[in-house]
Amino acid sequence: MASKTLSMLLASMALSLLLTGSAEEQGLSLGYYSKTCPNAEAIVFEEMAKVIRVAPSLAGPLLRMHFHDCFVRGCDGSVLLNSTKGNVAEKDAHPNLSLRGYGVIDRVKAKLEKACPGIVSCADILALIARDVVVLSKGPYWPVPTGRRDGFVSMANETKQLPPPTANITTLISMFASKGLSVKDLVVLSGGHTIGISHCSSFSASESQFFKDFGDSMINMGNVGVLTGSAGEVRKKCSVVN
Repeated sequence: MASKTLSMLLASMALSLLLTGSAEEQGLSLGYYSKTCPNAEAIVFEEMAKVIRVAPSLAGPLLRMHFHDCFVRGCDGSVLLNSTKGNVAEKDAHPNLSLRGYGVIDRVKAKLEKACPGIVSCADILALIARDVVVLSKGPYWPVPTGRRDGFVSMANETKQLPPPTANITTLISMFASKGLSVKDLVVLSGGHTIGISHCSSFSASESQFFKDFGDSMINMGNVGVLTGSAGEVRKKCSVVN
């Protein structure tokens, strides 16, 4: 049973040896857009509130999209790029065919481009939206460090880095560790599909602790393979490079 497996993993959290680096060490920071686009996070939240009000079922897919982005090439918005004549992009690979919400990303990006042209990256938009859909679904809030830049490359064959649904625990632990994520991150993020309402008694016994751990693990995941500084770019449209 999945719940028994999660319970066993929760019991083994004390064995976790890996602690991910801080966001600051990755070149990210809280309030990164405070001077260049001070209303950036408010704009994202306002748009997402409108979306979730009419389409609450998009919360899960949008959270999942951030996960799929970070596990392939890092959190660089590569999952958003369209395929080209000579290249099949991540979004058209089999593991990503069920992703939904690309139009929502484009909608938020358009609002930000109108307010602050060329400032807020698509990778940061994914991270902020992931947080906001959880909050809007009555889940936890966590501060999202920003400053990610967008990547130039997206290749379908690299989606093999995504954990397959048939993976056993040993494989999952190994795949998460390869991204700098711990067993605890694996356990907590496995509860993310419920968007704040856990079906596992091990989580529901301490909702506040799970919420805190979930926020911490989302921050950890959001640090994976980020591009910062002069690396990458800030796309004008999330589906194509500039």
